[in-house]
Amino acid sequence: MAMSLQAASEAMREAVHETIKRHSLWYLLQGVLMVLVGILALLFPLVASVAIVLILGWTLIASGVLQGFGLIGAGKVPHFWLELISVVLSLIVGWLLLRNPGGGLLIMTLLLIVYFMVEGVSKVIFALTIRPVSGWGWVLASGVIGILLAVYLWSSMPVAAAWVLGVLLGILLISEGLALTNLAWRVRTS
Repeated sequence: MAMSLQAASEAMREAVHETIKRHSLWYLLQGVLMVLVGILALLFPLVASVAIVLILGWTLIASGVLQGFGLIGAGKVPHFWLELISVVLSLIVGWLLLRNPGGGLLIMTLLLIVYFMVEGVSKVIFALTIRPVSGWGWVLASGVIGILLAVYLWSSMPVAAAWVLGVLLGILLISEGLALTNLAWRVRTS
C-alpha cells in the first residue's frame, strides 16, 4: 500500500514537472504579470479596492441571473422558495455593491477586522494551550499580529476601507506571482 502511494505521488510529481516544463514560458509570463498587477494594486490601492467590490457586485448579479434561469419551471422542486430568495439576495446585494462601492468597501473591511480579531484571539488561546510545545511562540506571535491588525484597522476606519483590500490583493498577487515565476524558471532550467 505504502509503495503504491509513493509510486502514485512520484508519477504525479513527474507529470506536473513535465507540464510546467512544457508550458514554462506561459507560467513565467503569468507570474510576471501577476507581480506587475500586484505592484499596481499597491501603488493604487483605492482603485484596486473598488475594482474588487465592483467585480464582486457583477459576479453576484451574474450568479443571481443564472440561478434564476435555472429556477424557471422548477416551482414544484423542494425548497424552491429558498432558492428564489437566494436569487433575489444575489441580485440585490450585487446591485447595492455596484451602486455604492464605498459602502461595500466599508462592509468588507469590517468583515476583515472581525476575521482578524477572531483568528488572532483563537491563535493566542491555542498557543497558550499548547505551551511549552516547540513553536508555540510563533503561533502566539501570529495571533498577536492578527489582533494588532484588527485594532489598527478599526482605529483607522473609514480611511482604512479605501486601501486595505487593494493592499491585500497586491500582496497576494506579488507573492503568488513570484512563487509561480520561481517555479517555472527552476523547472525550465532544470
